[in-house]
Amino acid sequence: MRQLFVQVPQGYGKTVLNIAKACDGTNLAQIEATGVDQPLDLVLIHVSNGKVEELLDKLQDVPELKFTLIPTGVMALHPPADAAADQVTSVEERSPIEIFLSGLQSTGSWKGFLSYAALAGIIVWIGLYTSTTFLLVAAMLLAPFASPAMNTALATARGDRQLLVSSLIRYFAALSVTIATTALLSWILHQENPTNLMIDSSQVSTVSVLIPLAAGAAGALTLIQGDRSSLVSGAATGMLVAASLAPPAGIVGMAGALGRWDLVINGLFLLLLQLGGINLSAALMFRLFGLSTQGSRYQRGKRGVFPASVGTSALVLTGLLLWQFSNAPNLQRSSRAQRANAEVQKVVKQNGLTKLVESNVRFTRANIEGQNTLLCVVYVQRQPDVTRSTEQIRLDLTQAIQSHLLQQGFNVTPLVAVTVLETPALN
Repeated sequence: MRQLFVQVPQGYGKTVLNIAKACDGTNLAQIEATGVDQPLDLVLIHVSNGKVEELLDKLQDVPELKFTLIPTGVMALHPPADAAADQVTSVEERSPIEIFLSGLQSTGSWKGFLSYAALAGIIVWIGLYTSTTFLLVAAMLLAPFASPAMNTALATARGDRQLLVSSLIRYFAALSVTIATTALLSWILHQENPTNLMIDSSQVSTVSVLIPLAAGAAGALTLIQGDRSSLVSGAATGMLVAASLAPPAGIVGMAGALGRWDLVINGLFLLLLQLGGINLSAALMFRLFGLSTQGSRYQRGKRGVFPASVGTSALVLTGLLLWQFSNAPNLQRSSRAQRANAEVQKVVKQNGLTKLVESNVRFTRANIEGQNTLLCVVYVQRQPDVTRSTEQIRLDLTQAIQSHLLQQGFNVTPLVAVTVLETPALN
């Protein structure tokens, strides 16, 4: 339920009341007031979220109309008294005009916006440089990427070419500042090698596309849901959007300063994947909940912008996914490492000489020309009835794992380290 204060010239208050009644307004009141230039009728209206756009549309013809929309939910109770429970539990999504205006209101100034992008770059650099995960979380909270990402989706849904261009400029400006900040810090402090967290964060999974799709839908739902019907805070969804953008931006800057272009390519791939996925899912979600190219107090939308922008996002995603699945294993390292680990465990189980204690399979970023290095570290325990020597078991198992991984077509050079552990001798 939303509260509106409507100011009209004296004599038009009754017209506003009748329109409010037609839109199922409740707790209506008309007050004679004195304006700066002329006497006024001040009309107090409480109307459901879903009727706000309709009400404003019907009020457009009233001369010299001014209104104040309270952007927080109110509880408008009215007789009968025993219906109070039903009245307060009737919670609706925000109206399209409110969704659009609240998105625009979150833009903020350029100075503060870019300052947050620089601060997020500093924090993400420290997190990646020191391999401190919780600092990456702090950077996600600071990074101002959610606002331009959501405004890009709003502009797509509304068909607003002007807002779309300005949102994209802000989006890439923030990313550029974060990338430049991390690159500058790596250069000033003479970083020479990528850290383990940089390498881990740069690895791409075959399901990476699901993250921006989920982030975009969650961000849109946060703007759509009413104050009391949203189960998730705006900060949490903003962090989800930033989570898919802040670490890759930091990796691009740091890896660029180190000359590690393989990591830069992975970071840029992730950034473009996030932009396309977030815009696609969020824009479709906004359209599903009623945002269109034309609406009350909004006539700037062009019909061709929405299909063009959504189509471009879909083409970007399709192109990136085709590149990802045709460039194995470079853009599938995380998923392929998991699959390879499963294959290693299968070989140990079928071998019959040992029992698996632990296996760890991961891609390394060693600068070895012409190979995709897959490091397999396997700990096994000898079976009680096996009489072969420890060295023979290690060699047999190493050869079996390497042969199996090569036969499976992983397109890797498997380097396997098998350690045979002995149970303690009983006295």
